[in-house]
Amino acid sequence: MITLLRKHLTILTYHKVVYKHFLITRFNLRNPKWVADKKNAPILTDQWHDNRFKLFNDFCFESVNNQTNKNFQWLVFFDTTTPQKYRDIIDSFKSRMDNFYPIYIDGMDLYLPSIKDYISNFNEEYIITSRLDNDDCISKYYIEEVQKRFNKQHFMAIDFIDGYSLQIKPNVKIGKRIDQYSPFISLIEKNDNPKTVWSASHSHWKREKNVQFVRHVNLWTAVSHLENKVNGFGGYGKVNIDDYLNTFIISKNQQDYIKQHIIPANNFEYYNFKMRLKSHFNYQYKNLKKALGVYKYK
Repeated sequence: MITLLRKHLTILTYHKVVYKHFLITRFNLRNPKWVADKKNAPILTDQWHDNRFKLFNDFCFESVNNQTNKNFQWLVFFDTTTPQKYRDIIDSFKSRMDNFYPIYIDGMDLYLPSIKDYISNFNEEYIITSRLDNDDCISKYYIEEVQKRFNKQHFMAIDFIDGYSLQIKPNVKIGKRIDQYSPFISLIEKNDNPKTVWSASHSHWKREKNVQFVRHVNLWTAVSHLENKVNGFGGYGKVNIDDYLNTFIISKNQQDYIKQHIIPANNFEYYNFKMRLKSHFNYQYKNLKKALGVYKYK
């Protein structure tokens, strides 16, 4: 009996969670280098906030709030200049989701220091940090799939290459997307002055040796809308919208809107063909450059 009890305790100890997982998002931090959207419209105005909070609520928040694995903290960074009417909305997010942690800081320059300062309060042996933009969304299995790759790595980025591109304005399109070193990367590291995934831009990881690439697990959606600074629609192929909406949980209003207004992939076959070729070519080209040592590792 004692032997069985010891064996049981050993198994429990072995499976004890030794990491803390943080999903990290920046929202409206003031940045001198970012003063307008892709149409040169001013940002951080009331109109910008209204539109961005709607996108955040309909896509980003709902997708994170419906994760199958709740063992994480979602740190969302807001600027100290955020008006009270939007702080009230932020408070409502907190009331709807226990692991939503709003943090107010004074501008973009304090973003990375504030992340590190917050994480320093935890003494788990390992830290996992995952990045997510405030206008994108993730599969309900995202957190679960990231943590499945945890194996006590001292420093390892996890890059899920396959996802989706969803355009909601000016019309609705959806397609598959291949994006290596995308804005959805996670980082597993030893909790010894951890760098975190936000220590560099997502494209930096092409210069890092320790990257685990995961194919054919579609866990993210880049949402294209009228205010995107850089990204546009980059999808290809046919996507079953019912299957998609069963995995990517978004607001009911957006689900209905997408179903009613989506343009069938058959209507843009040439674009589909072109984007399929471009996506696969870029993926193979990046891998070739990495194999040839074109990227200088840091």
